[in-house]
Amino acid sequence: MNNVCCGNNAYFTKPKTTLYMAIIEPEKREVVHPYQQKKYSAALRLWHWINLLVISGSLLTVLLNATILDGRESGTFIQQQLQKAGAAVTEDQARAASRGIRDEVWQVHIYCGYTIIALLLFRLALEFFGVTDQKLIRKIKAAYHYYFVIKKERKLAKHELFVKSLYAVFYCMLLIMAITGLCMVFEDDVPALKNMHFIREIHEFTMYLILTFIAVHLAGVYLAEHRDSKGIVSDMINGGRK
Repeated sequence: MNNVCCGNNAYFTKPKTTLYMAIIEPEKREVVHPYQQKKYSAALRLWHWINLLVISGSLLTVLLNATILDGRESGTFIQQQLQKAGAAVTEDQARAASRGIRDEVWQVHIYCGYTIIALLLFRLALEFFGVTDQKLIRKIKAAYHYYFVIKKERKLAKHELFVKSLYAVFYCMLLIMAITGLCMVFEDDVPALKNMHFIREIHEFTMYLILTFIAVHLAGVYLAEHRDSKGIVSDMINGGRK
């Protein structure tokens, strides 16, 4: 069956699996101005790429401490390597060294958390003081209005409403990660936090949700680059071509 890609009837004849995948693709057009390409402000692009680096670094520290530096194996490895170098190291000393390395990695994780909090505050500031037509809440309201109220550009509006709402959920997840992370960092100073073990569970569960979002986002970008929105990554670097 041939694809139909014209006007509001676009993709109506595509297979359902294609439709489901298309909904996660970033879109280069605006709902309010469907014939204009999206532009990205310098502040938003800076936030996007720094956020990517910091979240990646934070997740990397978790991965390191959960694999290479986890448990008895890391202490044994350190002991073996030091013994090969001619040092006399006991098993307890090697384990202590391993714990010290893990603590240092967790410190990097904490610094990444502080940076994520700063980036969240910066993103919130953009919602108040940034370019008007690039505010997330405005985009969600516009998509809702076009889809449910005036019922124009409904396909594009539905896509925009879903994607931007997903971004809003992502920001909420980052906020939860930040709050629970701060609780864990300062639990020694606040006795009431000591017995709230559910905070760690929430923190870890939210991390998996963020990993899921990142996977979905990357899949959407990949599909966009290979289908209808080619160049969307470069647009996030240079702001979008005129």
